[in-house]
Amino acid sequence: MKQEHFVQRHQAEWQALEQWLDARGGSARRARAERRGWRGLADPEMPERYRRLCQQLALARRRGYSPVVTDRLQVLMERGHAVLYRTPPPRWRRAAEFLLAGFPRLVRAERGCMLASLALFALPLAVIFAAIQFDPELSSALFDPGQLAQFEAMYDPDDPARKLGRESGTDLAMFGHYVWNNVSIGFRTFASGLLAGVGTIVVLLFNGVTIGGVAGHLQAVGHGDPFWRFVVGHGAPELTAIVIAGGAGLQLGLRLVAPGRRRRIDALVEGGRRGALLCAGIFAMLVFAAFVEAFWSSIAWMPAWIKYSVGGALWALVLGWLLLGGRGHAGGVDVDGTAPGRADAH
Repeated sequence: MKQEHFVQRHQAEWQALEQWLDARGGSARRARAERRGWRGLADPEMPERYRRLCQQLALARRRGYSPVVTDRLQVLMERGHAVLYRTPPPRWRRAAEFLLAGFPRLVRAERGCMLASLALFALPLAVIFAAIQFDPELSSALFDPGQLAQFEAMYDPDDPARKLGRESGTDLAMFGHYVWNNVSIGFRTFASGLLAGVGTIVVLLFNGVTIGGVAGHLQAVGHGDPFWRFVVGHGAPELTAIVIAGGAGLQLGLRLVAPGRRRRIDALVEGGRRGALLCAGIFAMLVFAAFVEAFWSSIAWMPAWIKYSVGGALWALVLGWLLLGGRGHAGGVDVDGTAPGRADAH
């Protein structure tokens, strides 16, 4: 093929690649901000176009085309190589991008299972709480007298000098206890999804009934104020994490029971990969909840309006993060649990 025909045939490809490199190959942050308005070469097509360019450069050299053509292709190849094979961001940055953007996208991608988990957890909680307000004796059917007495002692409004929500222990020791307790509940909620999802359903119902029973009893006996001042701070990350763990377990069970056109083992592997990524975010939420619970929630002398204000702010931050985090952001981890290619990261 003559050089003129070669250039004429591939000119449009080279121009599209040049435009992409000018607009998308520089600052990744700027590229993400302008992603919605970009109308040129699609990001996922960049690796294939780069391979074609390398083949065209080799062909031009073998055929002895002029330096005008080969130099232009060489420059394009070097620019594309610098973008596709640039040094990946440090681990801390990738972890931060996942927590800020990838994790909320994963949660929203499983919205059906998340809503089902919310219903399985919140509805029993609300029903039991309301039922105990009408008939306080119902709490005796859920807990033995010793447990009820312990709950009342932990949230005794006549003992303002005592730490809320605990009988003893330093803040640091309780932080470790809360981490262990929270993470074990979250892991149990997710992992029990392997029992065709039935295990997750049982765990969610049990936790909803237990929390609703404790809250309902304390409210009915007049210990509601210290209880709400205690839970309002860490409730947002902790309860939300339990619901997400339930959704992760339900999607795992759903892929086991109804794999669709895929082999059951393939569907289960995919569900496990997505569940593992969700568990990474759940773990971060539960550790944060344990920190708030140990060092903030247990403070008894703090005025109620401050406690409720901080709790409301945390609820707004958690819900805003899950609903808005990662929208319009192409980096991090895709909703299928895989890391995008270098070109997709822009």
